[in-house]
Amino acid sequence: MKGNESTYMQLLAGAVVASLLGACASMGRPTGGDYDIEPPVFVKSNPAIGATGVNRNNITIDFNENVQVEDVMNKVVVSPAQKNIPQITANGHRVSVELRDTMLPNTTYTIDFSDAISDLNEKNVLDGFAIDFSTGDSIDSLRISGMVFEARTLEPAQGVLVGVYSDLTDTTITTLPLERIAKTNQLGQFTVRGLKPGDYHIFAINDINRDYHWDRSEDVAFYDMTVSPVAETTTVTDTLTAADGSDSIVSVSHTKYLPNDILLTWFNEGYTPQYLKDYSRPERRRLFIKFSAPSDTLPDIRMLNGVDSGLPIDSWARLNATATLDSLEYFITDTAVIAQDTMMIEMRYLRTDTLDQLSWNTDTLRVLFKGAREEKRLKEEAEKKAADRRKKAEKRGENIDSIEAAEAARLTFIKITATGGNTQEIYKPLFIDVDQPIDTIIQSGLHMLTLNDTIWDTIQAPPLVPVDSFGLLKYKLDMKWTPGTKYKYVVDSASIIGAYNEWNNTFNHEFSTRKLEDYSALYFNVTGVSDSAIVEVLDKGDKPVDEAPLKGGVAQFPYMQPGTYYARLYIDRNGNGKWDTGSLLDSLQPEEVYYYPKKIVLKKNWDVEQSWNIYETPIDLQKPKEIVKNKPKTAKKRRRNKDGTYIDDDNTNRDLEEEDDPYNDGNFFGPSNNNGSRNFGNGMNGFNNRGGFR
Repeated sequence: MKGNESTYMQLLAGAVVASLLGACASMGRPTGGDYDIEPPVFVKSNPAIGATGVNRNNITIDFNENVQVEDVMNKVVVSPAQKNIPQITANGHRVSVELRDTMLPNTTYTIDFSDAISDLNEKNVLDGFAIDFSTGDSIDSLRISGMVFEARTLEPAQGVLVGVYSDLTDTTITTLPLERIAKTNQLGQFTVRGLKPGDYHIFAINDINRDYHWDRSEDVAFYDMTVSPVAETTTVTDTLTAADGSDSIVSVSHTKYLPNDILLTWFNEGYTPQYLKDYSRPERRRLFIKFSAPSDTLPDIRMLNGVDSGLPIDSWARLNATATLDSLEYFITDTAVIAQDTMMIEMRYLRTDTLDQLSWNTDTLRVLFKGAREEKRLKEEAEKKAADRRKKAEKRGENIDSIEAAEAARLTFIKITATGGNTQEIYKPLFIDVDQPIDTIIQSGLHMLTLNDTIWDTIQAPPLVPVDSFGLLKYKLDMKWTPGTKYKYVVDSASIIGAYNEWNNTFNHEFSTRKLEDYSALYFNVTGVSDSAIVEVLDKGDKPVDEAPLKGGVAQFPYMQPGTYYARLYIDRNGNGKWDTGSLLDSLQPEEVYYYPKKIVLKKNWDVEQSWNIYETPIDLQKPKEIVKNKPKTAKKRRRNKDGTYIDDDNTNRDLEEEDDPYNDGNFFGPSNNNGSRNFGNGMNGFNNRGGFR
C-alpha cells in the first residue's frame, strides 16, 4: 500500500514538472481580454449636480477610474461666461475646477466639458458631459441642442462657441457677451444648458479674441428665428437582461429637451477694412497699387511733378487690374514720366474710417524707381564697353558706324506665352499671355494649322480677343476643336504691336486635342430644387474641378477626365453664378449647400448618370467621409490582460470609420421633410439627461 502510494506521488510530481516545463516551453504574449471601450462613469460631484444655494467656487467631480482633461482652453466653457479663466485640473479619479470670477447671486452655473474628459489609459472620451448648480434657490434646466457646419463645405465645426441672448435687440451680438455658452464637439454637436423659459437668439462664433461676442472679422452663424426652449416628459421602453439570461421589458420616464435640431451654418463675411496696403515701382514702366480689400471704385490718381503735373493717370498710363479692383498695375506710357526716377502722385481713394464706413481720403505718395542706381551702373558699363569696342574697331580699320548700327538693332520683343501646355481640352479656348498692353493685332499675321499625315494644312484662325475687360495681358482664341488632332498656332513677326511700339518675334505653339474616347460624361438629374442652382464636381481634396448650372433639373459635364470625383450643389439665390457668403448685419444667410452623398468613379469613354434628391439624405450625413477633413479621432485601443496590463491594438490613432465611430448613432437629425426646407426631423436624441451620449 505504501509502495503504491509512493509510486503514485512520484508519478504525480513528474506530471506537475512536465506540465510546468511544457508551460515554460510554450510561453508567449497573452491574448488579452476584450477591448475596453467604455468612457469614465460619473460618480459624484461637490456641489452635486442640480444643487441650489451653492456659495463655493471650488468644484470637484469624481469618476470611477483615472481620468484626464485635454485642451481645457478650447473645449471647456463655463456659463455664464467668465472674465478670468477657470483653473481646471485632473488628478486620479477627480477633476477639480476653480472659478476665479465673483459668484453671481441667483444664477445657474454650467460647466460644459464637451469631449475634454477621457479615461487615462484607453483615452475613451466622455462626450457631452456637463454639470450644473445654482447660487439661488432654484435651477434653470432648459436646453437647446443642435449642430454647426461650415456653410460652404458642410465641414463639422469643432470647438466653436455657441451661445444665446435673451436680449433680442440687433446689436447684442456685437456689444455684449453671450449669456449662456457651449462648445461644439468633434462632430459639431452642441447643447446650451441652464436656460430659463423665454425667447432667445442663438449664434455660433469663432471667438478668436475670447471676448464672447462677435467681431466682424470672425466666423459667425445665426438662427433666423427666436428659439423658445421647452422640456417634455416621455416614456422610454427598453429591454433588460437578467443574470440568468431572461429578458424583461421596462418603461422609464425620460425628459426630452426641445428644440434639439437647430442647424447653424457658419460663414465669414469676408470683411476687411479698406486701406492702401502697398505701392511700388519695380520697373520704370510699371506702377503697382495694392489695397487691403476688394472695391468697386477706382482711385483718382494725378501726377504732382514733371511736365504732366495735374494730369489724371489715364492720360499717362494704362490700367491692368483684377476684377475686384484691389490689385492695380499701371503701365506707364508717357516717356517723360518713364524717365523720372521719382514720381510724386496724389491719390484720392475710399478708406474705412473709425466709424467702419467708407469715406474719401487723399494721400500724397512719393514713388521711387529703386532700380535707378543699378540702371545707371549698367548704362555706364555698357558705355565703357562700347568705347572699348570703338577703339579696337579703329585699330582694325573697321567701319564703326556699322558696328553701332548692329548694336542698336538688338531689339526687345513682346513676350508671348501659351498657358495651356501641349494638350488642349476640346471644350476650352486657347489662352495666350503677353507681357505688355497691346495696341495693334494684325489678323492676317495669325495662322492656325492642322497636321494631315505629314503635311500642315492652314485653316482660318479665330481672332485673338481679351479674356475680360479688366486685364490687358490675357487673350483667348475661341475655336471649335477637332478631337484627336494636332494643331500649330503661328504668329508672324510684327503682327502684334505693343504700347511701347515694340512688336513680337515669330511665335509657334504646337499642341494636340484630346480624343473623345479619352473623356467620360457625367450627368446629374437633380430633384428638390426650385431656385437656380450650380453643381460643382470636386476632386479628392474637396476642391472644384468643374461646374455647371442646373437647367431643367439636369447638370451636364460632357468632358470629364477619368478619375474619382465628388459633387456638391449650391442654391444660386441671386443668380450671379457664384456662391455668396452671408451677412449678419443684414440678416442674410449664406447660400445653401448640399453634397451628393457618394463618390463617383469615371472611366474612359463612359457615360455616368446619377439621380440626386438633395433632401433625401440628412444634412449631417451628406458629405462623403472620404473628403471630410474635420474627422473625430479614435483613442488608442487597448485590451486588458488578467494581470491588469494592457496590449495596444496595432491599428491605432486612425480616423474614425463608420463601423467604429462611437459618436455615430446613425442619423443625428433624422430624415428631412423633403419639402425644400432646412427642417431636419428627429433631432438630437443621442444625448442623455445629464451629459454624454446615451
